[in-house]
Formats: sequence, structure tokens, C-alpha cells
Amino acid sequence: MPASPMESRMARLEGAYEQVSQRLMNIDPRLDGFDRKIDLRFDALDKKIDALEAKLDKKIDALEAKLDKKIDALEVQFDQKIDALEVKLDQKIDALEVKLDKKIDALEVKLDSKIDALDKKVDQRFMWTVGLMITTWLTTIASIYLHH
Repeated sequence: MPASPMESRMARLEGAYEQVSQRLMNIDPRLDGFDRKIDLRFDALDKKIDALEAKLDKKIDALEAKLDKKIDALEVQFDQKIDALEVKLDQKIDALEVKLDKKIDALEVKLDSKIDALDKKVDQRFMWTVGLMITTWLTTIASIYLHH
């Protein structure tokens, strides 16, 4: 019985399906192999990244320690400079205090001498005033006594 054109086409399709199925079956193990390779590469990459991260952490810690040391050294230098400036400032303040005390003492001497001179003038004028008052009283008493 001759095969109809439909049956021959169907047979060809079935043969093509079978070939595709065999090829797909051959592809599955290959894809599994690729999956394993990719997984291994990702694992290796993760390990490399972890190793690099550990290296970077160590370097960062070392740099942080260096910076801490430098900051501490700068802090010591800063404290020393401030202490030196405080000493200089104290010395200048002491020198100014001595100068000020000398000037105050000189002004006190001047003021004392002026006050003494003023006291003498007041005493002298007071004596003149008392002398005039006594003279005026004596003159008044004498004129009253002599007038009677």
C-alpha cells in the first residue's frame, strides 16, 4: 500500500521529533556540565572576593592604626605648643604686671606728694583764716570794750 503524502510527512515529522529529542538529551548533560562549571567559577570568584575583602580589611585596619598614631602624635605636638604658648603668655602677663605695679607705685608717690602739698596749702590757708578771724574778733572786742 502506497503511503499517502500525509503519512510520509507525518513519518518525517516523527523522525525530526526523534532527532530533536536525541539532541535535547545530548544537550542536557552538557548544560549540567556548564552549570557545574559556572557554579565552580562563582565559588572560586566568591573565594577570591572574600580573600580580597580580607586583604582590604587588613590594609584598612593598618591605615587606621597609622592614622591613629599620627593623630596621637599631632595631638601631643599640639598640646606641647599650647603649653609653650601658655608659658609665654604667663611670662608676658607677669612682665606687664610688674610694669603696671611700678607705674602704680610711681603714681601713688606723685599722688601722695600732691596730696601733701595740698594739705600744706589747706593748713596754711586755714591758719590765715583763723588768724583773720581772731584778729577780727579781737578788733571787735577791743572796739566794743574801748567804745564803752
